[in-house]
Amino acid sequence: MSSERENGGAGDGQSQPVTDYDIHKVLEALPHRYPLLLVDRVKTIHLGERIHAVKAVSMNEEFFQGHFPSAPIMPGVLQIEALAQAAAILGIETLELAGTGKLVIFMGIESAKFRAPVKPGCLLDLEVEFVQKRSRVYRFKGKASVEGKTSCETEFTAMIADPPS
Repeated sequence: MSSERENGGAGDGQSQPVTDYDIHKVLEALPHRYPLLLVDRVKTIHLGERIHAVKAVSMNEEFFQGHFPSAPIMPGVLQIEALAQAAAILGIETLELAGTGKLVIFMGIESAKFRAPVKPGCLLDLEVEFVQKRSRVYRFKGKASVEGKTSCETEFTAMIADPPS
């Protein structure tokens, strides 16, 4: 992570992407755990700008037991949740909040569109970028895709908060 912060930092248009972000770092950044952890790896983060993460969609996912057993597809709402988790990693890393216990809480979804089904056995690419930043509230634009074909796109809002007591 330090490579980008040392090479220009967030938001100056000169930053280098972070590329050494495995599942261990995902677990440090997010409070989510199985069965609701929907980010397996981060391919790149441009701090203060955007993230490209990946979810490996396996037939072993619990939701496929009921959605739909004879023709399994990933629920659209879980695609949006995966995008929100990728955005949370972007926010936590940009603001250097990993390990502080701060949460990125989903506040709203706008203009969600579902374009194609996501089936077991694929890699779901999650691309999210900042649209607007305020002190604690952030707007994001996200797109989920499989092999370059968009499955879901949306805009959403989230906020930085302390965990519930």
